[in-house]
Amino acid sequence: MSQFLINDVIYTGDQATDEVAFRILLFKFFNRIETWNLLVDEVGAPSWASFDAAAYDRVLSAAMAEGQRIYSAAYVMPAPHLGATRKHTNHLRLLARMFGEGLPDRLGEASTMKTVYELLLSYPSMGPFLAFQFATDLNYSTAINFDEMDFVVAGPGARDGLRKCFGDAAKGIEADLIRYVAEHQDEHFERLGLEFTGLRGRPLQLIDCQNLFCETDKYARVVHPDIAGYSGRSRIKQRFAPAGTPTPAWFPPKWGINPEECDSPLRVPTDLDEHRTRRPRRNSRDASTGLLAAR
Repeated sequence: MSQFLINDVIYTGDQATDEVAFRILLFKFFNRIETWNLLVDEVGAPSWASFDAAAYDRVLSAAMAEGQRIYSAAYVMPAPHLGATRKHTNHLRLLARMFGEGLPDRLGEASTMKTVYELLLSYPSMGPFLAFQFATDLNYSTAINFDEMDFVVAGPGARDGLRKCFGDAAKGIEADLIRYVAEHQDEHFERLGLEFTGLRGRPLQLIDCQNLFCETDKYARVVHPDIAGYSGRSRIKQRFAPAGTPTPAWFPPKWGINPEECDSPLRVPTDLDEHRTRRPRRNSRDASTGLLAAR
């Protein structure tokens, strides 16, 4: 899904901040490739400049009437309560409200990733998990440009994965643990005798480690259903099934790791900004360091 977002949504079309942010949020509200393609086919390339909520609503309502799903089942997308009966109508109203209140300008004024997160969190139905995921997706684009080691929020799956790795002591310090793992990855790969060169030389970032703990929880539900997380979930909702032609891996150009941007596809160029090429910082809190060492 992220590959489609980066390839076909973020970097396809006008790169003005308002247009990029509009496309990202429109896609993420539904998080379904088929829904995006349906809108492209019926109303043209989605654009804030030409956004007609009523036209989008008609297309999505007609699809639902034909029995089509318009939302992804990857995670629950809560409905904002903005006066409409249908969930998708309320999401379109929320999108219009965000941009009517100058969201793109406020994104441009944000000084930290956390500020972007708190801005998104202030809108109806945007809980901590969605606000952080949306902030991360915006940070893939040219709309904002923050270091991915600046800020992290542990989602429900990651919290469960952390509990299964570190026990009850993980409660309340999940973000610290994620940061510890990201900042100390090199020494623990070496300790365990594991060779890990990162993503074409790019080390694991905070969001990567957050996602890894979420995946750990999913695998553990299958292999160790007796080990409980906070949620108590012991089954996974979906199993992987290939769908269509695989999407080639392509990453935000500002990362500088796409083959056409490198001398070698396995090496990060040396002329990137310092914060894009350095290994993560090593300044975790003592509490998380002690907990990991104890385990």
